[in-house]
Amino acid sequence: MNKKWGVNMKKISVIGFGSWGIALADVLCRNGHDVLAWDGGAEYIAELRETRKNSYLPQVIIPERIRLTNDVLEAANHAEIFVLAVPSKTIAATTNVFAQYFNADKIVISGAKGLEESKQIRISEYVRGLNGDCRFAALTGPSHAEEVLKGIPTAIVAASEDDAVAAAVQDVFSSENFRVYTSSDLIGAEIGGALKNVIALAAGCSDGLGFGDNTKAGLITRGMAEISRLGVNMGANAQTFAGLSGIGDLIVTCTSKHSRNWRAGFSLAQGNSLDETLKQIGMVVEGVDTAKAALKLARKHNTSMPIIEEINKVLFENKSPKTAVTDLMCRETKEE
Repeated sequence: MNKKWGVNMKKISVIGFGSWGIALADVLCRNGHDVLAWDGGAEYIAELRETRKNSYLPQVIIPERIRLTNDVLEAANHAEIFVLAVPSKTIAATTNVFAQYFNADKIVISGAKGLEESKQIRISEYVRGLNGDCRFAALTGPSHAEEVLKGIPTAIVAASEDDAVAAAVQDVFSSENFRVYTSSDLIGAEIGGALKNVIALAAGCSDGLGFGDNTKAGLITRGMAEISRLGVNMGANAQTFAGLSGIGDLIVTCTSKHSRNWRAGFSLAQGNSLDETLKQIGMVVEGVDTAKAALKLARKHNTSMPIIEEINKVLFENKSPKTAVTDLMCRETKEE
């Protein structure tokens, strides 16, 4: 147990055991919690039990204290707290299985940074639509799994409309290397965490085209303006986007080669197709599906989002990244 932080041991089921699920489970395990990790792939779980390694994190040994299962009932019965660490594109399939167990006595924490694309809604809205008793929080902010697993100091946000839930999440995750702030702005935290991935695709395109710091700074700044506009129109607090779940997460995702979204944008700018890019990366690139959902939300909320519009054309209409940049630069002049 992490005595410095006074954490009371909790039984926690981490649902989804890819890179982010492994990182979050490791933080929780080091904090003295009883962690059970669930993944739907029986062969994958069997391999992890034998090797204690994930192929995408070859230097990481999964602690023996983290138990592994592909049994839904075992994971459900174990949990006082659920941590959803699956990509947003599989959130529907996964939560449909577990939703009946999300009762009022348990907390559900989402680590997914995306939107439920088929309905164009936030993860919290989807989960609560399945079980209205759900006590929900989003865990978001600048946090690459690779760095969290190395114990590199990281600061993130636990956002919930229930202050007691946010505080509980803060308590179970906080450590000397993992600082957790709380926020009551769930809308802002979820929108910031989701849409930064789309802007990171654009930032990767910029670097892939050989542009410089000026260009990327402009993309990050104007991208943040678009995210904030949409978030506020959806009911978020504008101040949230100046924090960790806003500009903080946007900076790290747009500037780091750890970022799958940045790497995808870079690959597209090198002339690779979307299919070739996704195959090359070999892992889920959240920004691709989120881009479609974000554009639909922009139209629904009558929000101007020209960067989001252009990245959709690059992804799904075969528009060249270079032409997209030119079109952005040559739009009608306006006040900032």
